[in-house]
Amino acid sequence: MIRLRLLALLLAAQALATPAVTSPAGAEEIFVSNERDNTVSVIDGTSLEVVRTFPVGRRPRGVTFSRDGRRLYVCASDSDAVQVIDPDTGRLLHNLPSGEDPEQFALAPDDRTLFIANEENATTTVVDAETRKVLAQIDVGIEPEGMAVSPDGKIAITTSETTNMVHWIDVPSLKAVDATAVEQRPRHAEFSRDGTKLWVSSEIGGSVAVIDVATRQVIETIRFEIKGIAGDRIQPVGITLTRDGRFAFVALGPSDRVAVIDAKTFKVLNYILVGRRVWHLALLPDESRMLTTNGVSGDVTVIDVGTQKAIKSIKVGRFPWGAAVRPSGSDRSAGAAP
Repeated sequence: MIRLRLLALLLAAQALATPAVTSPAGAEEIFVSNERDNTVSVIDGTSLEVVRTFPVGRRPRGVTFSRDGRRLYVCASDSDAVQVIDPDTGRLLHNLPSGEDPEQFALAPDDRTLFIANEENATTTVVDAETRKVLAQIDVGIEPEGMAVSPDGKIAITTSETTNMVHWIDVPSLKAVDATAVEQRPRHAEFSRDGTKLWVSSEIGGSVAVIDVATRQVIETIRFEIKGIAGDRIQPVGITLTRDGRFAFVALGPSDRVAVIDAKTFKVLNYILVGRRVWHLALLPDESRMLTTNGVSGDVTVIDVGTQKAIKSIKVGRFPWGAAVRPSGSDRSAGAAP
């Protein structure tokens, strides 16, 4: 009897000593930059809880992953650096020469050429992330913010907030070749999956321009009206598109709403109430859920894409700004959403 009781106690002790598995091997992780806390919060895609937080440089904004999900890039704007971080440990691996005040960036399909918008000096800095060398500094408009690279890797885009333009960069030559005028304070640019259209948000203009990539002309300007919300509180910033080209989602800033747009007809279908001052959006890989970063309320809203309803709020750090999704476990080699 004594031996049985000792064996039971030993088994219980082993069970307590074994760490609990909170998510399956294939669960995603969402990395959120908190610009006032100088941290990144990591949300488990299954439990939808913050599982860890680690420090980064000052005023982190844009975040993205290498294609294999093994390197996290963070725009530490007030540190004048793009930081390369081990996402498993939160350890800083090294800094890249980013130019002054990096805001947003885009990683080219080659998984090594990084295009960085430098707000303070009106340039786009191009860096080889492998050699850590600056390949070019390209003059663009005043206060560059948004960055995007076409799916075929041939075109890079910078938006300039004060010049109110989209600047077209030829990637092979690393030269600015054209500019397209849009409405006031363009913030974010997003290519359609087939590369034929470019969506650009204008924060003060209160609109989204859809640009034909072949002609570089605006073919549609989308505006928003929300009952009970003053027009000057509708300020589009982040944009994300579904892979099938059916929907576009736009974060509408201090209106605390995300707009749902038919990406074929450009008609606004719905507005989803989220947290305060929504900045950016990130779709999970299966596109069943979407997360929003809400700066003023310091949280992330989880949206069920099928029902187009908010289903959960997750508290993170102060002033969450950017978000990037990395598949974890065995799915990690599949890459990550930008």
